Parts: sequence; C-alpha cells; structure tokens
Amino acid sequence: MSLAHAVPAGGGFPATALIPAVLFWAYLAAALRLRDPGGPGWAHGRTVSFGLGALLVAVGLLAPGDDFVGHMWQHLLIGMLAPLALVLGAPVTLLLRTLDRRTGRRLVHLLRHPVARLLGHPVTGLLLTAGGVWVLYLTPLYRATLHDPLLHTLVQAHFLLGGCLFAWSIAGPDPGPHRPRVPVRLVVLGIGVAAHATIAQLLYAGLFVDVPATGAELRAGATLMYYLGDLAEIALALALLATWRPERPTARRTAPHPTREPRRGGGRPVRA
Repeated sequence: MSLAHAVPAGGGFPATALIPAVLFWAYLAAALRLRDPGGPGWAHGRTVSFGLGALLVAVGLLAPGDDFVGHMWQHLLIGMLAPLALVLGAPVTLLLRTLDRRTGRRLVHLLRHPVARLLGHPVTGLLLTAGGVWVLYLTPLYRATLHDPLLHTLVQAHFLLGGCLFAWSIAGPDPGPHRPRVPVRLVVLGIGVAAHATIAQLLYAGLFVDVPATGAELRAGATLMYYLGDLAEIALALALLATWRPERPTARRTAPHPTREPRRGGGRPVRA
C-alpha cells in the first residue's frame, strides 16, 4: 500500500493529510468551549491524547511508503497506534457535553441502537482489524492497492476506523452500549495479539502471502509488525486495566420467613 499513490503526480501535498488537522481543530474548539468561565472544564490529558492521535495519523499519511517497510509503518501508525490515542481522548464524551440536550439525547439513543451495539462489540472490532490484515496480505487485495489509489485510500480508512472501534470497545472511556466484562475483553484482545503475531510470522517466512516484495523487505516489515504491534496492543491492555474497577459483591439479602411477618416496633415476630 504505497503512499506514493495518495500523492499527486506532481509531488504535491496529499489532501487527506489535512483531515486529522481539521478534526483536532474541531476537538480543541469544543474543549476550549468547556473551559469558559463557569464551564465544567475538560482534562488536558485527553486533549493531548487526541492531538497525539491526530499527529500520528498525519505522520502515517505523509510518511514515505514506496516499499513494504514504509507501508508497514503506515499501517502501524494509522491502524494501531493512532486509534488508541484518539479513543483515549474521549471525543464522544466531549461531543455530548457540547451539544444541546435534545441533540445529545438523540446521539445517546443512536448509540443504543442494535447496529451500534454490534459495531461496538470487541469481536466486531477484532474481525475488522486482525481479520482485515489477514485478508489484505493473504489475498490479491494488497497487490491491487498498489495500482488503485482509491482502493488504497479506502483500505487506510478501513484500518483507521476499525482500529478506533476496536480500541473503543476494549478500553474506550466513552460510553459504550453493553460492553462485555473486562475478562471477556482481555480474551478478545489476546486473540488479536495471536492473530497479528501469526500473520507477522507468515510474512517473515513468505508463506501463503501475496505481497510483491523482496525477502528482505518482507522480513523487515514483519519484524516491525511483530514488535511494534505488540507494543500497541500492550498499551491497549494497560489502558483497559487502568480503567478497570472490579465489581464489589453485593450483600445477600435474607428473605423473611414465609410464615412470619416483619417485626413491628421492636417486638417479637408475629406468627401466621
């Protein structure tokens, strides 16, 4: 997936690189609005996190991707590292705080829609991210992106949005409809780690993959995917554990004896 196809023939600036800058400008404007006198305020850490995510997307779009190693840098920046930083910025929560009450209720209702529940499930995110990687490298799709700029852009958008959905479903601070419990999310994340490690090993060995690259490029790109991808997934696991609040066991309530009535005024129970 060479970035050369996303740049005009004259070597101009890719217009897609402006998108993360515009998104961060809108995010910053909303955050500053909350910091008005009397406003609820907004955490600086979330703003920094979202800004870092936008920067990683821009770097991924602008980075040279003329070979498979460059493509892998793009994939890791846009599809794995940037989504976690963007999600930790809690953009949905920020949006809900800046919208009027009626529009906010509509957005909450939309988040509770069955389609939103399906998209917000960790298994869906796993299929979009790890499953997408397998489809990209084990089918002619990657080869096709080298000759079709539109397809190349769509694949990049897929990994960015899929990565955001996966990070949001696993450890996002934004409200999520019916998220599974933390142990379930950790299992799904573990499957994702294994899926990425396996495809990295297949790339390293050059087995079953359809990637037009030299052996040295395959090994270098696979090494990046194996180690840097692990770091991204470890960071996602740490983000999940940092927000984990184990549920306290609720006290068991003893039901009154079926033949007795509750005490009145401290007297003895009255038998039926």
